[in-house]
Amino acid sequence: MENISPEAAPLASLYQWEDDVLQRYPEPGEPAKKKEEFRNYDDPANNSVREFYRLNHKYQTYDNVLAKKTNFLKFDKKEMPWWDALDYLNQLVDDSDPDTSMDQLQHLLQTGEAIRADGHPDWFVLTGFLHDLGKVLCLFGEPQWNVVGDTFPVGCKFSDKIVYPEYFADNPDTYDDRFNTKYGAYSPHCGLDEVHMSWGHDEYLYHITKNYLPQEALYMIRYHSFYAQHREHEYDHLLNSHDQAMFKWVDKFNPYDLYSKAAKPPVVAELKPYYEDLIAKYLPATVKL
Repeated sequence: MENISPEAAPLASLYQWEDDVLQRYPEPGEPAKKKEEFRNYDDPANNSVREFYRLNHKYQTYDNVLAKKTNFLKFDKKEMPWWDALDYLNQLVDDSDPDTSMDQLQHLLQTGEAIRADGHPDWFVLTGFLHDLGKVLCLFGEPQWNVVGDTFPVGCKFSDKIVYPEYFADNPDTYDDRFNTKYGAYSPHCGLDEVHMSWGHDEYLYHITKNYLPQEALYMIRYHSFYAQHREHEYDHLLNSHDQAMFKWVDKFNPYDLYSKAAKPPVVAELKPYYEDLIAKYLPATVKL
């Protein structure tokens, strides 16, 4: 991924966003990690994360989301077996990451294995294993701010509980009377199926899997980065009763997403047969990206 403009990739690694989330939301009952415990990118002021969110908040507009859905939900970029898609995702292995040589597949296996060890249903295990597959968007030329980051509704007023809310001052929707009120384009308790979320790997993978996995799994995939809701409850006015019930599953999933990373990498060859069988149980033979 050479010659990428700073506006496309202000983060040295996608893991920087995940580290930032861990700093904001430390493991329950544990003290927040000290800065030196996180990966050192020679960026003591954390300027790259701030720049990422400046771009994210400036460009994640209602029109951007509709345009990305029109483009990517055609699923006409690639078609391949699911395991090949995970290998394809491994092109995102971060040579720039100073603390780990683990690739994306190994991180997904860690998540799946942590869920399996706790005795959850097999569809829950599969959800943990696949939940970051949507990051292949980076390999289709999408800038980082359209792939990762905290997610939030577009088409209504941006909550001041979203990380770095001051950067929404550069977003044109902030000044658009159709979108800058509490409900904006929506109605009270319309349900999140009626709401457009900011574009990224969560929304993309949801649409890839929505015809195959249980509703509980789909909520985990679609909303696991929606911190303004499942941590701050800022959008209760848009949720309906079904959303409220399903968010209990998002809460069950998030500890595995945030806290299951371990230093010892899983042995891919040993685990591959189990996960291939799991994929075959729930998903078609190939995935269209």
